[in-house]
Amino acid sequence: MSNKKWGTEPFWGLGYEYDPQWVLTDKQQRLQADLIELCHTTLRENAVESDKKLLYPRKNFEALAELGVLGLLVPEELGGMGENHACVAMVVETIARYGCASTAMCYTMHAGAVAAALLRHHDNQVIQELMGRLDKEVLIGTLSYSDPETGSHFWYPVSSRAERIEHGWRVHKKASWTTSGGFADWYIVQTTSPDFGGDYSNLSCFLILGDEVKSDPASWDGLGLRGNQSGPIQIDAVEIPAARLVGPVGDGAVSNDEAVDPFFLLMSSSCWNGISLGLIDIAKVHTTRKKHADVGMRVADYPTIQDYVVEALIDTNASRAMVFMMAQALDSCTGDCDWSIHRDVSALPRSDLLHWMWQVKFTAAKNVAHVSDKMLHACGGTAYKPALGIERYLRDGKAGWVMGPTNEVLRQFVGKSVLLGFESLDYWNQALNERVLNNELKKLDKESKRALGERLVAESEKALPGSGKA
Repeated sequence: MSNKKWGTEPFWGLGYEYDPQWVLTDKQQRLQADLIELCHTTLRENAVESDKKLLYPRKNFEALAELGVLGLLVPEELGGMGENHACVAMVVETIARYGCASTAMCYTMHAGAVAAALLRHHDNQVIQELMGRLDKEVLIGTLSYSDPETGSHFWYPVSSRAERIEHGWRVHKKASWTTSGGFADWYIVQTTSPDFGGDYSNLSCFLILGDEVKSDPASWDGLGLRGNQSGPIQIDAVEIPAARLVGPVGDGAVSNDEAVDPFFLLMSSSCWNGISLGLIDIAKVHTTRKKHADVGMRVADYPTIQDYVVEALIDTNASRAMVFMMAQALDSCTGDCDWSIHRDVSALPRSDLLHWMWQVKFTAAKNVAHVSDKMLHACGGTAYKPALGIERYLRDGKAGWVMGPTNEVLRQFVGKSVLLGFESLDYWNQALNERVLNNELKKLDKESKRALGERLVAESEKALPGSGKA
């Protein structure tokens, strides 16, 4: 196994012996080494500037484009690398660990938008042409799926709609959190469909360009990931050509389950794992160099510190193992991320693994929260100072738990699916819980039941066709 380098010197953190290199091809390992070198020369230094100044990391994207990774998932025939799920997980982890977590999160959203576009690119020349220009022109994409009314229940876009017009579509969208908001060159946005009819499972996706979006970058001021500019955006009745519909009308829910969610959960989990590893790297170099002259021991010589670091490493590698296991599962069911299988719009192999991806994100986000605290403890008072780097990684890692779907939401999804079946998840609040309803009705006295019955009859009569009432 080759030695990990940091410029011309050996890397000061963990070596390759603690990296699962066997999941990567030789080509992917060379790309990994190139990314580490880019982090050394460019990305890591820019991370400090982004954090201090709330500066969007476009300079880092320009450097990444030189390696061709903006088109990492794009098929070779469209001018991309044609890489797979395992590779994109490695890329995000590497950027977050050695370089800049804000850049890693912005890249996660970029690659997620690329995946949503590629899912339905086959008969769409607008999307095909865009995919071929990503690296040449440094065209950064992002996803905008959140809603100010529904928070981390981002699949429920109450504050959005789209209308069919003569030559295309008129799109309305409000988003509470959009990574790269106001800085991206193109957006994949989700709204209710033109034929919505009150059914929130009827969603559609559109390609929106940067100059069609309203944003207020000055309003962004986060605890961590301070360079990712994840602020609100608005799309006010923007009229776009017909070809900027991504997939058929009503394809939004399918796109969520097949492309957006699997890729986002895989890559964001890789970001949290990268931050955990970055913290462990810093803890290693600090504790092995810091000495206590009174007892003649390094900090790393104390068993308590050894326990902190080794537990963090084992837990993080368990999380990484789950990420790469699921990346390989996604590669296996898609022919190594072969987008041509989706010429058949009913081909949805990733969707069958979505409940596994929920577990991946929960595990990685939970782990980074724990690791960040323990590496702060291991490095003591020095870690409390920004100069060591622990403090910035700690703040960046705290985003993992609360980034939608939050760990509370994911825990509920998995818990319900395990105990009550997947049909109990009821994403769009349409299934009646008769057990709860009957239990509540038992609490009513006769007069309350009569009043409720009269109200329900009146409401049902108003809803009858031809009643002449709204």
